[in-house]
Parts: sequence; structure tokens; C-alpha cells
Amino acid sequence: MSDETEHDTNIRPGDRIAALRPRYRADLAAGPDRFFEPRRTDCPWCGCDRLTTRLRTTDLLQHKPGRFVLDRCEGCGHTFQNPRLSAAGLEFYYRDFYDGLGEKKLGDTFGGRTKMYRGRAESMLAHDSGPKTWLDVGTGHGHFCAVAKEVLPGTSFDGLDFTDGVELAEREGRVERGYRGAFPDLAPELAARYDVVSMFHYLEHSTDPDRELRAAREAVRPGGHLLIEVPDPESRYARLLGRWWLPWLQPQHLHFVPVANLRERLTDLGFTVVAEQHAEPHDPVDLLAAVWLALDRAAPREDAPWLPEPPGALRRTLRAALFLAGVPVLIAGTLLDRFAVRPLSHRLGVSNAYRIVARRD
Repeated sequence: MSDETEHDTNIRPGDRIAALRPRYRADLAAGPDRFFEPRRTDCPWCGCDRLTTRLRTTDLLQHKPGRFVLDRCEGCGHTFQNPRLSAAGLEFYYRDFYDGLGEKKLGDTFGGRTKMYRGRAESMLAHDSGPKTWLDVGTGHGHFCAVAKEVLPGTSFDGLDFTDGVELAEREGRVERGYRGAFPDLAPELAARYDVVSMFHYLEHSTDPDRELRAAREAVRPGGHLLIEVPDPESRYARLLGRWWLPWLQPQHLHFVPVANLRERLTDLGFTVVAEQHAEPHDPVDLLAAVWLALDRAAPREDAPWLPEPPGALRRTLRAALFLAGVPVLIAGTLLDRFAVRPLSHRLGVSNAYRIVARRD
């Protein structure tokens, strides 16, 4: 299937899936083992060799074949995918998630989160109320930048991403300039250009978070700020919900950095941490998402090109019936997330993300 056909929304979903199935069948002919690097015996953050297994799981969102392991370093608490996806694995598991078959669904999801984006932009006001230049790394389709312009109308927003979403963001006017590629590779041409560099739920996707932080230091001007938001592996929900905790997001999320580790590394790189937030970046969806993931795991699969064949009518009916039966539990999860847990998320230790603002000295 050509790139043009993959992006043609006039083609029926079933036909698109059928056209993609031969490629997936060929990719999986030898099994998923080739999608992984050799297992590490030491921590990629601190080098400690005392590792314990924290989680074993499968792909709970796309249901592509494969099993994934997260190890935790007993020395510094860093949690990471081990063995990690190889370059071929990253391509395989990202394919049709943010782009292709998944592009519209994810675009609609991210596009509807205006309140969250405003909160992210407003978190900078106390530290720089009028930045002139802002680079959003991992910008995707640029939805954050479009909303942030309303909060900071005098700021010029650029975006950077390794997917073609950033090119769409530039065409749609959500960013002034879209850079496509790896941030560490592009950083030299962006040296000291930006008052603010933001990384919202980006570091956990990186194969080398430390290299990304060094790239950010290069792109931020002296006196400028780095704004980072990532999942919090120390959240109590991460332990209580286990594999059903959405921010684990296997296999896309490769690294989970405890806040103390990130503060220390930023200090070593010449930053001063001026703010740390836990309640504000908490996304109140943990219980709802856990119920949804469990129902989706139990139900017969929806059609997808990595399945040998499309599901029949009976399987589709059983899937619909299971989700219909689960509606009361989904509603209960939503109400608990939003009205019972959210006001107390930080006090209860269940905030699923943290945010750091650091000034480059």
C-alpha cells in the first residue's frame, strides 16, 4: 500500500486493514523476538547492576504480539523496558498508533484536551510571563501549541517531532516552524534559540533520556527555561493497578524517571529547578482506563492488520455485549477519577505525572 493510500480517509477501514495485512504477516513471520535488543544487566540511568522485575505485560492498546518487561534499578529507582525495543521494534509497534490507522483517533483525542494544554502553558507564567520563542519537543500534531498561543499571544511556537505529525502542525498553522527528526541530532542548529523548551510526555519515549536533556540544554538560551512533564513511576496507582495502569503504555514507553533523579540530573547539567508540581499535571483517568483496558483485554479483538483474519459476526457481537455490560463500571470509574480522587490525588500519592520547570543558569 502506498503512503497516499494509507492516508486516504475515503477508503473503508476494512479495506485499509486488509491492504495492510500482508505486510504485517511478513513482519511477524519470524516471531517478535527480532524486535528487541539484548537484555541489559545494568541501569541505563546510574549503571547499578541491582535490577528487579517490576512488571510483565503485553500490548494492551493495539494488542500487537509480544511480551514486555519493565525492570527497576534498586540503586536509583529508575524503571526501564528490558529488553528494549530495537529500531525495527520501534518502527513496528509505533506503526499505525500515532499515524496511519491510528492517526484520526489519536488526533481527535489530543485535539480535545484544551483545558490540559492551557494548564501546561500557564505553568510557565510565574517564571516567564512573556517568552518570545518556545520549542515544543514531541509536539505531535501541535495541539498544545495552538492552545498555548491563546495563553501567551506574544510567543512564537515551534514544534519538533520524529513523525510527520509535525509537518501537519506547520501546515495547519499550529506551529510557526516544524522540525522533523531526532532532537539530539537537530539541537546544534537550534543552539540557544529558545526562551522555553517543553517536553510533555516525551522523555519516556526516548531511547536515551540523558541525551535528550543535553539537547534541551543546548537549545535553551542562558536564563531560559526547560519545562518537563512525565509519568510518575512512584505513583501509588502504578503499584496498585499493575499492568492496568495506563501510563505504563507498553511497549512505547521505554523509561520512567523518578523525580529525584531528574532534579539531580538537571542540576548536573547547569539548570536550577524552580518548580515541581504533582497535583496540577495529574490526568484523572486512571480507574476509567484500568477498567477499559481490562474489558478490552477480555473481549474478542477488533479487526486489525496484525491479526491473521478479521473477526466474524459472533465475535463482534460478543465484544459489543461485553462493553455494554461494562458501562456501569466505566461510569463509576469516571466519577471516582474526577470527583473523588482528583482533589486528593497529590495527598493520596496517586498523581500519575509530575511537572518540573528548570532555569538554565
